[in-house]
Amino acid sequence: MPELEAQQARLALPRFTHEDAWALGSLLVELARERGAPVAVDIRRGAQQLFHCALPGSSADNDAWIDRKRRVVERYGESSLLVGARFRAKGRTFEEGSRLDPDTYAAHGGSFPLTVAGAGVIGAVTVSGLPQLADHALVVEALERFLAG
Repeated sequence: MPELEAQQARLALPRFTHEDAWALGSLLVELARERGAPVAVDIRRGAQQLFHCALPGSSADNDAWIDRKRRVVERYGESSLLVGARFRAKGRTFEEGSRLDPDTYAAHGGSFPLTVAGAGVIGAVTVSGLPQLADHALVVEALERFLAG
């Protein structure tokens, strides 16, 4: 868990505009295409969807996973993978421990909070289509590259 917590602290953004959403989303799509990853990518600020792309091999199921993982970020203010890890560290599954509807919430890796310095969590970037650790890693890699650019 310390690594997941450190990622969130390290990947805070100085700002996040519509143009930033396009750049980050496009970077995610580029990385996924290079790897032949059948993913869907979604970026939201609050209730507004700023970016969405479904690559070949993805399906409407990925969109449903995106919504479920993103709701975890919105509720807890932490990555969906970190939230799931916190529950497992306490010896319970997210589904048991949270008592939230599993059709609405999924603490599986792939959704990451968009945190802006001085403003807190303002949205989420989410990927679905790979195993949960790979979904999470793809988002983290894109955020690292985005911040370095």
